[in-house]
This record gives sequence, C-alpha cells and structure tokens, in this order.
Amino acid sequence: MPVKKDETGRRYVEAEVEVPGTPEEVWQAIATGPGITSWFVPTEVEERVGGAVTANFGPGMDSLATITAWDPPHRFAADSRDGMGPGGPTIATEWSVEAKAGGTCIVRVVHAWFADGDDWDAQFEGHEHGWRSFFRILRLYLAHFRGQHGANLQLMGVGSEPTASEAWVALTGRLGIAGAGPGRRVQSAAGAPALAGQVESIGPDEHPELLLRLDAPAPGIAHLFALPMAGQVFLPVRLYLFGNQPAAVAAREGPAWQAWMARHFPMPAQPG
Repeated sequence: MPVKKDETGRRYVEAEVEVPGTPEEVWQAIATGPGITSWFVPTEVEERVGGAVTANFGPGMDSLATITAWDPPHRFAADSRDGMGPGGPTIATEWSVEAKAGGTCIVRVVHAWFADGDDWDAQFEGHEHGWRSFFRILRLYLAHFRGQHGANLQLMGVGSEPTASEAWVALTGRLGIAGAGPGRRVQSAAGAPALAGQVESIGPDEHPELLLRLDAPAPGIAHLFALPMAGQVFLPVRLYLFGNQPAAVAAREGPAWQAWMARHFPMPAQPG
C-alpha cells in the first residue's frame, strides 16, 4: 500500500480484495458490528451518519471513529482522530463494495489524511500486511460462514525469543502444529488448548502467520502470527467461532487459552 498524494495535499493508501457473496451479504460482513466481529476484532457500529464505530483491539485498546457517509450496501466512511496516537492526523477511512460477475464483490478500503510531510507514511504503508491478513480471513468467512455471527476470542502473548521466527517456532512447537503447510490437517498437542482443522495459508519467514479453518473447538477460523514491535515479539492468537452455541464454547475455551498463554508466553508486567 504505497502512499499516494493528490493535488490538494491529501495523502492516502488503499487496498482491495475479491470475496464471494452479494453486495448485501458482503455489506453485512463489513458494515455491521456482528459482521465485523466475525472476521476482524470485536466491533460495535451505530449504522447511520454521525454514528459511532468502536473497534476493540485488546484491553484498553479501543479505536473510535464517527461515520461520515452511509450508503448501504455500497459505501460508508468514518473519521478517526485517535488512530495514530497523540499528535496524529485525523484519518478518513472509506469502505466500498462493488458487485462483480459470478457472485463476487470487490471490497476496497482507503485510508486518507492531510499532512505537510511524510511523518506518518511508513506507519500507513505498514498497514498493507495487516489488511492482506484480515482480507484472507474475510474471504474465508464469506466462503464458509457467510451470514453467521459467532464469538471472537483475542489472546496475546510475548515470546522470550529475540526474533519473530524464533518466537514463532516456540509458539507453534508448544501447540504441536509446527511445520504445517497449506491443505494439511493439524491438531494441537496434549496439554495445549483444543485446536484442530485445515491449514488455509501460511506466511513467509519474515512475517510468520498461520490461518486455519477449524473444526475444533468449534467450526471457525484461527489466525496466529508473530508481530515484532517495540523491541519485543508479540504473539496474537485470534479465534472466530461459529456453529452451535459459539459463545458458550468461547466461554469454556477462553480461560484455558488465557492460562496456557500466560504460562508459556507471559505478557510483561505493567509498571505500577
């Protein structure tokens, strides 16, 4: 997502993906709280101009935006003033849905901002890998769980290893799913939380990542990756659970996952 500029000084990045579904089905996935929660992060949406969008990326990590355009099932836009942290520019994000032949749609997202220089360009360019990953989850959700509203489990650990590749080997090794390739079925080892399904995709060595289509602990999707940041390697694990009573499954499995992550990949203690 290279940064582009227009004659007004507006800077922007954009990304798109082709997904299965009608515009109405895709709109439900990208523009409603239950839909977004089913493939992204827990999100609440007030579906109107002036409505709030609240996306939760973890404890104390809410992203807030205000809807500025609302045209279902084709387009919506929202402004966020806190997305880049203190002193950052207001970010205008626009989502659009374009119907294609053969029962698919193009989903496009554009982040735009005004700035005198390139201070924020690198951070926006870094969104490319993140959107590619989430777009793979969106495509998988619409292909196999379209219209279902599930339960979302977000877990986080920190590796003691100095590099992303080493921390990734530790995570997947302890889970018993190391070396998994696309199309292969995997199942977590004894003593690890329940996790079983088919590998949909893996990331390159420089961006370790694993996307699974689950049959245990429930039908769904698992997304695991390694994220170097601030001198540490974070290890997010995201589970999107569907099927029969997914909230009950999440309530049962969540504590087991949290305890396992805390034991093997504890988060650093927060300063008092």
